[in-house]
Amino acid sequence: MKILADINTRKSDIFIFLCFLLAAALLVWAAYAAWINFRTSPPYVDRERYPVAGFDISAHNGKINFKSAVKDGMEFVWIKATEGVTFHDRRFAGNYDEAGKAGLKRGAYHFFRFDKDGVEQAINFLETIGDRELELGVAIDVESSGNPKGITTDLIKDRIAGMVDYLNLRGLAPTLYCNKADYYEYLADSFPGNSLWICAFTTNPIAEPWNFWQYHHSGSVKGVNGKVDLNVFGGSREEWTDFISKQQYKGTKYVN
Repeated sequence: MKILADINTRKSDIFIFLCFLLAAALLVWAAYAAWINFRTSPPYVDRERYPVAGFDISAHNGKINFKSAVKDGMEFVWIKATEGVTFHDRRFAGNYDEAGKAGLKRGAYHFFRFDKDGVEQAINFLETIGDRELELGVAIDVESSGNPKGITTDLIKDRIAGMVDYLNLRGLAPTLYCNKADYYEYLADSFPGNSLWICAFTTNPIAEPWNFWQYHHSGSVKGVNGKVDLNVFGGSREEWTDFISKQQYKGTKYVN
């Protein structure tokens, strides 16, 4: 009888232990899910303070119904045009045309490659834009994510400066896009006259002055299949009108 009692006790202990493991696993899963939700949830954006909303896109967003996006409250869109010295976004021309027909203010952006010459990247960008008018002007997307490692910060900054200077010489003062870490690594104090488009998932994007705030990577906009980046302009409607008047690119054809 004692042996049977010991066996029953061991079974009971094993059952309690397994219940404990299950409860611990459930707690870990719940904590992980809460953390993921926290990391992916957008910060609070005061739409009275920032009334002008928009989004940014590239070919990976697929075909977009821009008229539906306008009905959903979108007023501007940044459209990917190029990357590096040879890449052209296959949907740039179509996105540009359809966004314009829907009444959106348009800007074109270039993904900057750390391992390529800045002037050559600027030429690729300008040749792709061609004679298209851009109400928001142009932007350079500077981010370490998606770029090769092992290139010195000084060389990267020098190449960014080469692209910025070339665009400035051609009459365009580009808006510079980056996240907080990359801003302080590559841009801070180097381009004081350029507009800033900051990516940040905190209520206060950055201490320095900024013009556009990308606050969500997994947003929803009617007319866009799947998730899309959400942005706001950093000012009032009066400041928006003033920004457009200063940034607007009239579409003069550039030739290398």
